[in-house]
Amino acid sequence: MTGGEQKGAAEWRRAGVAVIGLMAMLALLGTIWLVSVSSGARDAAMERERAAYDVTLLTRTLDASMSRSEAALGRFVLDEETESGNLYYNNWRLARQQLNQLYRLTRARPEQRERVEQLVALFNARDDELSAAARAAAAKQREGGVSLYYAAGRSTTGPRLRSALQDIADAEREALSSSIDATQLFAARANRLNDYLIWLGAISGLIAIFLGGLAFEVLRQYALTRKEAEQETERADALEEAVAERTAELSAANEALRAEAEEREAAEARLRQAQKMEAVGQLTGGIAHDFNNMLAVVVGGLDLARRHIDGPRRDLMAHLTNAMEGATRAAALTRRLLSFARAEPLLPERVEAGAMIGSMRELLDRTLGEQINITYAMADETWPVFVDAHQFENALLNLALNARDAMEGEGQLVISARNVTLGDGEVGDIRAGDYVRVSVSDTGKGMSEEVRERAFEPFFTTKEVGKGTGLGLSQIFGFAHQSGGDIGIDTKVGTGTTVSIYLPRTALEANAPQAVPADPLAHDQDDSMVCANARILLVEDDPRVRTATVGALEDLGYDPVSCGSGDEALALFEPGKFDLVISDVIMPEMTGTELVRHLKAREPDLAVLFVTGYVGDDQSDELADHELLRKPFTVGALSKSVADALKSAIKPAPRSALG
Repeated sequence: MTGGEQKGAAEWRRAGVAVIGLMAMLALLGTIWLVSVSSGARDAAMERERAAYDVTLLTRTLDASMSRSEAALGRFVLDEETESGNLYYNNWRLARQQLNQLYRLTRARPEQRERVEQLVALFNARDDELSAAARAAAAKQREGGVSLYYAAGRSTTGPRLRSALQDIADAEREALSSSIDATQLFAARANRLNDYLIWLGAISGLIAIFLGGLAFEVLRQYALTRKEAEQETERADALEEAVAERTAELSAANEALRAEAEEREAAEARLRQAQKMEAVGQLTGGIAHDFNNMLAVVVGGLDLARRHIDGPRRDLMAHLTNAMEGATRAAALTRRLLSFARAEPLLPERVEAGAMIGSMRELLDRTLGEQINITYAMADETWPVFVDAHQFENALLNLALNARDAMEGEGQLVISARNVTLGDGEVGDIRAGDYVRVSVSDTGKGMSEEVRERAFEPFFTTKEVGKGTGLGLSQIFGFAHQSGGDIGIDTKVGTGTTVSIYLPRTALEANAPQAVPADPLAHDQDDSMVCANARILLVEDDPRVRTATVGALEDLGYDPVSCGSGDEALALFEPGKFDLVISDVIMPEMTGTELVRHLKAREPDLAVLFVTGYVGDDQSDELADHELLRKPFTVGALSKSVADALKSAIKPAPRSALG
């Protein structure tokens, strides 16, 4: 073979070796690409699996939040307590947040997005059904709230809502199953490709050794290719290790978050307990301060009256009048506390807001002092509102006093009233309609965001202990909501604060009949008498109240017999022996209603007068059928109540008239 032929053969061999090496390299690169694609598909399947887990968990959490909210609403319509109402609103608000999160998680998937949009529509419909019952409960409608809640329970919206949640969860479970299968498939494929890659490297090595003698250049290229293949294999292994480490980190992070949530929940519970104790301290200090002032008036007046018992009648009556005013103020404070606890019902009537504010100008000017410059910005014709006039005056006076304290006794105060039309939720949870906005603006130091958020919390105050109970704004908040309106705060630190009360417009005519509440402390009533020397059985567990009441009855010309418990009353009672039974409502061992139930069984036509110091007692049906006198009361109020009770059960020939 000639040199040219040998050279040609060598070139063909080098070309063959190059082609074989190129093919081997291409096969190796192709295998590496398949490994990369499989790894990427496996990661994507794992990501879909995690997303499916999140959506499934969120549907369960949303269902639990709605269930807790409806359970709280059930308690709310029964007990109509603010705490139950807050629990309902907080859980329902949490459910809406979770629903929004569910929408964000599924909006990239058309099939789930359509289901979630249907779920949002059902959720809003359910919100309308439950909100009606909640508003009725907040308005103290009792049976109205229960019936609306019962109607909401029978509605098909709730089952459809949970069915929609179940559909979303089922779809996610199917997606989760598919993702798990895909993850396993791609993992198996990647393992097989790694095996192929190893075998291909080994075969390439054998080919390189077999052809090494033919061309050193081919051997060098093969070595380079093999080195690259090993690097890709190491990179793939490192990627798998990184994925495993990341998965472990995510698991550890989840555990840490769960532990942190539990620790935070325990810390919040401790904080709530501490806040409760702080609130009790603030309330105790404020009430003690107010009651000590009132008791000082009562004790001082009585002491001076005792010292001047033989002196001029004018001085004696002046001291007794001062003591009576102090006791009246103490009773008014008690009613305020009961009103804050929602135990005292409102007595609404048609009120011209502008006229009422105008009538309070002299009181506000005298109360706030000369260093407060008051400006009144009143609309020409404000709409009438249907509210408790006394509570409305207290609310406006409280706002003015808070503004004065915020300005440290000196500044500009603006009181305004105007008509506004609002949409749903434009201010708090207010409903769409016409409202009268009464605003009090000051130029004080304003509120920080933290103070503004807690301004309506019961017992929260920034004043020193003994200078405020923290009930003012919370009472105004309760008054606005009980009247069908809401309250808003616009404040800025260093500039001032504007507090606005929104009261709904009323269609009640100006000449419509109005209910006028009786005042148990009125002492200018004429003593009434139905049966002179009527025999009265008085049941009162407090000996001092019992002694005072017996003295008053004797002074009115009645013949009272007293005892301190229900058992003693049953022992003293005989049919036809007494014309009237006066009983306290709250007594140990046997309540007044239980006692009267036993007495009525023995004498059905017996006249009964209940006496109570707790306003919420008259919610009982048994109390509603008899006369009710509230403590504290005057002799005049006692006389009228006894006369009314005797008139309601007058007998044809009363035995007392013969005596």
